[in-house]
Amino acid sequence: MQLTQSSVGRKIIMAVTGAMLFAFVCVHLLGNSSLFFGSAAINAYAQKLHSLGPVVWIFRLVMLGLFAVHIIFGVQLTLENKAATPDKNVQVKRLKTGFAAETMVISGLALAIFVVYHLLHFTVRVTNPEIYVPIEGGKGMVDVFIMVTHGFQQLLPVMIYSIAMLLLFLHVSHGFQSLFQTIGLSNDRTLPVMGNLSKLVGAVLLVGYVSIPLLILFGLIR
Repeated sequence: MQLTQSSVGRKIIMAVTGAMLFAFVCVHLLGNSSLFFGSAAINAYAQKLHSLGPVVWIFRLVMLGLFAVHIIFGVQLTLENKAATPDKNVQVKRLKTGFAAETMVISGLALAIFVVYHLLHFTVRVTNPEIYVPIEGGKGMVDVFIMVTHGFQQLLPVMIYSIAMLLLFLHVSHGFQSLFQTIGLSNDRTLPVMGNLSKLVGAVLLVGYVSIPLLILFGLIR
């Protein structure tokens, strides 16, 4: 509880939850990349997750809880920083921090909305019922390859996912750097290097995630 009472403690919580969410995003991308190896590969990956039963949903709920904590403390810290910053220094602060840093709360909240849509789209299977085709003998499992390829054959979902991944790029390009700064592994000398590394990491995630819906939309994965 003492961690939540100070800005330093909240920054540490932000760093820890951010690192865990970042790890999940990377692992999730690796799993999704099995789509490039065909329907058998992505369905085998989905079958493995399905076999874990309630463990998967417990893990998902934990990740959602971490996401909620990350957003709540992020908003609190942003409000505190704005309250402590004189108006005359706002423009100077923006020039020093950059666009990605200034829009962290916006990108984070927008990503939270996207996560809800993503769950409704592919996990809870509320939207687009026509894309959910059961696998014969799959014990209630749907054909994930068909679900994903059919789900991205329309422009609107592809646009939503692409915009969300651009927001993820912005968020990671500052958050990854901020993580190392919070835990004391970054200083004035290494800060530019960490900034470039953060942008590179964000770009890899952007290309990795966006390539899937775009390749499907243009018929290169079918």
